[in-house]
Amino acid sequence: SISSQCAAVYTYLYTHRAMSGIYFGPWELNIGQIFYESELSLGIVNLKPIVPGHVLIIPKRVCARFGDLAPEEVTDLYLSVHRVGPILERHYNAQALNIAMQDGAASGQSVPHVHVHILPRKQGDYKRNDDIYEQIDNHDAGIDFTRERLPRSIEEMTAESDELKPLFL
Repeated sequence: SISSQCAAVYTYLYTHRAMSGIYFGPWELNIGQIFYESELSLGIVNLKPIVPGHVLIIPKRVCARFGDLAPEEVTDLYLSVHRVGPILERHYNAQALNIAMQDGAASGQSVPHVHVHILPRKQGDYKRNDDIYEQIDNHDAGIDFTRERLPRSIEEMTAESDELKPLFL
C-alpha cells in the first residue's frame, strides 16, 4: 500500500490545482502533468523522477492489472511507449532507455493503475547499471521523502510537461 505521506502529497497536489477529470489510480491528475495523449493512453510526468525525463505511460481507463486491459488498450499503450521513448531519449541526450512495469502489489506496484516507466539513460548515470531496477522497485513500493528525491511541485511538473508537449504535436 502507499504510504500516508505519499497520499498526503497527492491529495495536496490534486485538490489544490487545475484538475483534469482524469485519474491515475485513485488520484485525479493535474492537467499540467499530461504531456502526451493518444486515443487510449496518456503520458504523464513523474512526481519523483529517478532520472531526468522519467515519465509514465498509462491507459486512460483506470485498470489495476495489465491482464485486465482490453487488447486495443494494450496495443495503444505499447505503441505510445514506442513513440514516446525514442523522442525522450533524443530530447534528454540519452544513449538508452529503461522501460519497466510492475504488475500487481507483489511485484512492487503501488498505484493500482497500469503504468509503464520510461527512463532515459546515460552512460555512467548509475555506478552499477542494474541499480536502476532497485530504484524503480523502491519508486513503486511507496514514496519515501528523502533529501535525494523529494516530490516535485506542480509548477515543476507543469514546466517539464510544457517542455515535452511540443515534441509530440
